[in-house]
Amino acid sequence: MSRLIFTLILISVSCSACAQMLLKRGMVDEGIQRALHSMNLPALATGVALNPWVLGGLMLYFGGAVVWLGVLARVDVSTAYPFVALGLIVTVVLGGLVFHEQVSAWKIIGSCIVALGVYIVGTK
Repeated sequence: MSRLIFTLILISVSCSACAQMLLKRGMVDEGIQRALHSMNLPALATGVALNPWVLGGLMLYFGGAVVWLGVLARVDVSTAYPFVALGLIVTVVLGGLVFHEQVSAWKIIGSCIVALGVYIVGTK
């Protein structure tokens, strides 16, 4: 796999993981939470559609998807797709850093197993 492809994969995965952080930030908004708890679907839809964090997250997802299309145009999907699992690791780390979520030993162990799997698929 070339450096360019590997870089594009990392960009796409990073965009997806960062998009998760933006989406999470948007969805914990007080107005959205209130609409969720009251099951006020019109208010929820409006809140989500107008929330800048959610919109930013969706735009970042779209950007990552465009980059991913460039990857798929050059690499077998069976080779490229396992790298998407790196997003799980990045998201766990960012969740701990950004939202102070608990990152347990089991999450760390699981993430290491995922990383090992990605390494094996990517190098063999």
